[in-house]
Amino acid sequence: MNYDLSWMLDSALEVPEAQHAILVSADGLLMARSKGVGRDHADTVAAAMSGMQSLSRTVADFCGSPDERPQWRQTLVEFDHGWVFLISAGEGAYLAVSATPDVDMAEITFRMQQLVGQLGKALTSPPRERADIQP
Repeated sequence: MNYDLSWMLDSALEVPEAQHAILVSADGLLMARSKGVGRDHADTVAAAMSGMQSLSRTVADFCGSPDERPQWRQTLVEFDHGWVFLISAGEGAYLAVSATPDVDMAEITFRMQQLVGQLGKALTSPPRERADIQP
């Protein structure tokens, strides 16, 4: 990625009890991270999130009939100390957000969907170039 989208991820953290956010490529590479997430930790989590999405997609027919493969939309993992939300962020990208147990799940999911809309525009728009003005 040629430009930094990390500042956009911080908007997901405006939801009370949200902690961290990362943007991950489908092949497990870190694309962006929110403030407060170290690079090494974010790289490790990015690889894990890609694997989680792949595993989730593999068991999709567990939710439907074998004739019809449901589309993966979200993976949600609960821990004693909080939640991890993982959603699609467009073609070949995923957004992961962690939160404490007290997060408003509807609010964080809504905010993540809003952020995906913004990220989609940023990811598909070429970076702006400065045009030199001739006198």
